[in-house]
Amino acid sequence: MAVLRPTLLTLCYVLTPVLAWLALPDTIAFWPLLLICLVPLFFLLHGSPSPRAAAWRGLLCGILFQACLLYWISPVLVRFGGLPWILAIGAQALLVIYMAGYLAIFSAGFAILLRGGFFIWLMVFPALWVGLDWVRGWLFSGFPWLDLGYGLWQVPQLLQVADLVGHHGLTYLVLLINGVVFSWLHPDFIKKTRITGLVTGTVAIAVVAGYGSLRWDELAPRVITAPAPTVSIVQGNVAQEIKWSAGQSYDAVLKYLTMSERLQANDNPGLIVWPETALPFFPTHDELFIPVAHFARDSGRFVLTGAPWVERDAQGDAEDRKYYNAALLIAPTGEITHSYYKSHLVPFGEYVPLQRYLWFLQPLVEAAGNFSPGVVEAPLVAGEIKAGVLICFESIFPEIGRAWVNQGANMLVNITNDAWYGRSSAPHQSWAMSVLRAVETRRTLVRAANTGISGVVNPLGLIVRQSDIFVDWADSAPAPLMIERTVFVRGGYLFAPACALVALVSLVLIAIARRTGRHYKTAN
Repeated sequence: MAVLRPTLLTLCYVLTPVLAWLALPDTIAFWPLLLICLVPLFFLLHGSPSPRAAAWRGLLCGILFQACLLYWISPVLVRFGGLPWILAIGAQALLVIYMAGYLAIFSAGFAILLRGGFFIWLMVFPALWVGLDWVRGWLFSGFPWLDLGYGLWQVPQLLQVADLVGHHGLTYLVLLINGVVFSWLHPDFIKKTRITGLVTGTVAIAVVAGYGSLRWDELAPRVITAPAPTVSIVQGNVAQEIKWSAGQSYDAVLKYLTMSERLQANDNPGLIVWPETALPFFPTHDELFIPVAHFARDSGRFVLTGAPWVERDAQGDAEDRKYYNAALLIAPTGEITHSYYKSHLVPFGEYVPLQRYLWFLQPLVEAAGNFSPGVVEAPLVAGEIKAGVLICFESIFPEIGRAWVNQGANMLVNITNDAWYGRSSAPHQSWAMSVLRAVETRRTLVRAANTGISGVVNPLGLIVRQSDIFVDWADSAPAPLMIERTVFVRGGYLFAPACALVALVSLVLIAIARRTGRHYKTAN
């Protein structure tokens, strides 16, 4: 193996985090860098003397990468969570190290797979990465924030394969291409393996792009001819600092009503969507709900809005109240006819796990609330629209969108409040992840965010409307209603766990072969 000079080795620790950060959704988001961003890391791992050394190198690289990606967390914990800086930075550091741990595991596996032969290495190491992404998506309630495949959100022709294997399939493709580029740049790889890799990578790109072209030609006419009621979105841009302040709720409601009146007068929408907690009060306990109900009745419109909700037990015991982060559908009668309670709550944001042992995080509960989870059941029906609602960061979980489609939803609606994140990269990242939910399920996705990004994504993954952040914004668009259940919805979601299984079996077999002294070729 060729050994990198110490200065080049050190540079590799920085190059992968920086290139990946520049490639992923943000104000730059230069997606072609995705195709080479992991090459410096692979140089580090290929030169490691052992899997353990590779894991340490991967951990350090992962810490730098996650620090670039999640830099916005500690300011949120301080500004809105009430934590002192030292605790906020400590909490962010723990999350960064946890996330980097997955890259450490991948790096150790990468070093082992190098001993299994070139083709096995090339095909299995992307599966290992995808499998770890899948585990990260559910372990400890899950935090699948910005997997690499999301970086292709601006390339609709490549996105189409997501209706087969989800965004994880795109991540696999990104890893595969990085592996091919690495094999051509590293001097230890021989011509034969380089050509094998180039052919494999070319075929993979051709298959994904070819499928995308065929699927586009098939679906585009159907999207045009599908029933398409007009949906209006209101982005009120209400500052988080004053949203829940005494005396400010009336101004917030008045703003949403005024902007909605203009939309309904000009665009004749079938549904008007307001963001998460656009009503900063309990609707059944506050007279401020009266003008909202009057608007729905007088305009004859359905209004879907976020609001907190409270329920008591049958005896009305105040101590047994349950609080929910809710989406409410207000019918043209002025009544709340359908509701959904957020089912996947934000740990340390909407509840604190193990509060008994994490007592020092109590300010988070007091600042953000302590909610109970709901369940995905029947869609919210507004005329011909059957809306499956994703509240806040539920949009980053593919299984929730899939669950709504299996319940009969013909549209996905994401209501959120990204004001917490300020002018960081987080609103851009969450918007990009939402785009993939539309393609995976072939449903129009309507997104209403308090301070942005709001917009509409059609079933092809095309962005039909998009707002800026921290601006007053209201717009309308036709929302095609599709009813097919994609391969991803019916079973393609198993691609990621299958990758995890293939990677695990491959690692075990290579380890057994090494212990028994069987001969194997390296990936060179």
